[in-house]
Amino acid sequence: MDKMNRRASLKTLAAVGATGALGGLHGLAAAQAPLTIGVIYVGPRDDYGYNQAHAQAAAEVKKMPGIKVVEEENVPETAAVQKSMTGMIMQDGAKLLFPTSFGYFDPHLLALAAKYPDVRFSHCGGMWTEGKHPKNAGSFFGYIDEAQFLNGVVAGHLSKSGKIAFVAAKPIPQVLRNINAFTLGARSVKPGITCSVIFTGDWSMAVKEAEATNSLADQGCDVFTMHVDGPKVIVETAAKRGKMVCGYHASQAKLAPQAYLTGAEWNWITAYKTIIDAARSGKPHPNFLRGGMKEGFVKMSAYGPAVTDAAKKQADETKAKMLAGTFDIFKGPLKDNKGKEVLAAGQVQKQTDLALEGMNYLVEGVQGSF
Repeated sequence: MDKMNRRASLKTLAAVGATGALGGLHGLAAAQAPLTIGVIYVGPRDDYGYNQAHAQAAAEVKKMPGIKVVEEENVPETAAVQKSMTGMIMQDGAKLLFPTSFGYFDPHLLALAAKYPDVRFSHCGGMWTEGKHPKNAGSFFGYIDEAQFLNGVVAGHLSKSGKIAFVAAKPIPQVLRNINAFTLGARSVKPGITCSVIFTGDWSMAVKEAEATNSLADQGCDVFTMHVDGPKVIVETAAKRGKMVCGYHASQAKLAPQAYLTGAEWNWITAYKTIIDAARSGKPHPNFLRGGMKEGFVKMSAYGPAVTDAAKKQADETKAKMLAGTFDIFKGPLKDNKGKEVLAAGQVQKQTDLALEGMNYLVEGVQGSF
């Protein structure tokens, strides 16, 4: 979408009414002037995936009083995103930006944050580091590996072949974490189950995603999940092959109603509201924001018609432990798929353990390499 079309589609909602809850002159000024927020997507907003999950949150933000939202889609992870952010700041008056794609952070967001110190930048998935990165920049992300573990529990119950599949983009730590969680979830049901993974090499490459799905189906895999920007091709291809699917990013249930089992979904509005509230009240910018099932950052799709009562029971019981904060995905003894011990017996990595953000291995039971 070019800038003229983008601006033609902008919608400004009513300004804030009552201001009594905002103390001081800063709060009064913030209440009187709408806060302009920019959201930038690497792909289309209706991709049934990563971008759509953010667009759903942006749609909720638009309903908030005193907020003006500007959006731009299909912005590549190049200097083009710097131009888009600059346009939102200089022409639209944006004071808070959500550049949502992984590759926007370094060097693009960092360059703009240094240039515009009065603008807040919140990046999805980046590793903001204190003392290294500007204080008006920050990152937010969710522990969606919790939801992928639950995908795995359901997949473990529904798989008849004992072979499940994962179509992945790139072997970065978050992707490896999801593959491992999905596999561990399935192996909590059937210890001998295996997960075959194929990396396509790109976040959005429909041809390779279809090829990978067909290849894994040919290998006998019968339940699929993924970590690519838009899961549409994988979901539809797997369903056409008579396979079952656990979704990712957003719900893809309507693409394959009978084949769709459940899905790991983002609930980005939780993070967006926290960041927006800080900007409107003058509080420090949240530089490093994380949360999982318990904090409302991630959620599960509704169960599809093929999901058994036994699968629902185990998944729901595990989810309840996650909501209570009493469940750990990564705990020893745990080996990688080359037989090396990565966690000793009794050793546990909590979701807040930064070591998980640097994960560089595939667990035992995963068939594939990077």
